[in-house]
Amino acid sequence: MSDNSPISPHRCLLYNEGLKPYLDVLVWQRQLLQERIENSDLEDVIILVEHPPVYTLGQGADPNFLKFDLDKSEYNVHRVERGGEVTYHCPGQLVGYPILNLRRYSQDLHWYLRQLEQVLIDVLASYGLVGERISGLTGVWVEGKKVAAIGIKVSRWVTMHGFALNVCPDMTGFEKIVPCGIKDKKVASLAEWIPDIDCLAVRPRVAECFAKVFGVKLQDVKIC
Repeated sequence: MSDNSPISPHRCLLYNEGLKPYLDVLVWQRQLLQERIENSDLEDVIILVEHPPVYTLGQGADPNFLKFDLDKSEYNVHRVERGGEVTYHCPGQLVGYPILNLRRYSQDLHWYLRQLEQVLIDVLASYGLVGERISGLTGVWVEGKKVAAIGIKVSRWVTMHGFALNVCPDMTGFEKIVPCGIKDKKVASLAEWIPDIDCLAVRPRVAECFAKVFGVKLQDVKIC
C-alpha cells in the first residue's frame, strides 16, 4: 500500500458546519464512530467546525498545565478520550474531525498523524507559508510558533477527534494554559502573517488539501 494515499479514491462525507458547542459535536463524533465500528461499509466523514470558547484535556493530560483552579473554574473544561495535553478552542479556530476507517488507508497511527500534519502543511503552503514539523512533537509550526494542534482517538481502526488550526482566534485564551504541555514554544494564528484571513476562506482549502492527501472524493452534506 502506498504511504501517500489509499489504493483507490472513495467518497468521504464533508460536514462544513458553523459555530457548534463542543459537547454537541463530541456526542456526534462518538455516534459516527460507533456506527462505523458496527458497519465498516459506511462512508468516512470529516467535520469542519468552530467552537465557542472551551478548554479540553486529553485522556492522560496533566491538569498542572492549566493556569487556573479546575475545581473553581469560570471556563468550560472537559476531559475527553483523545491523546495529548490541554488545548483551547474558540471562534476563529478551524477544527477538523475526521472519522476514518484506517483499514482503507494504513493501519499505522504514526502514519495517520503525519498525514494530518501534511494536510495542514499543504494549507499553509497555499498561502505561501512554510509549515514545519518538530521532531518528537505532533502539530505544525510556522517560524517556530505552533499554529495547529493534533489529538486523536482510534477505536478498532476508526478515528475521531483531529486537528485545530488557529486562523484568526482571540489568542488571549491560550494565556490560561500551557498549550499542549509545551512550555518553550509560542502559539500563533495565521492572522499574524495574513491579517485579513478568516475561517470562511480557509475552509475550502482545508477540504481540498484533506481530499488530496487522503485520496478521497468529498461530498458536501448538511445536517437535516
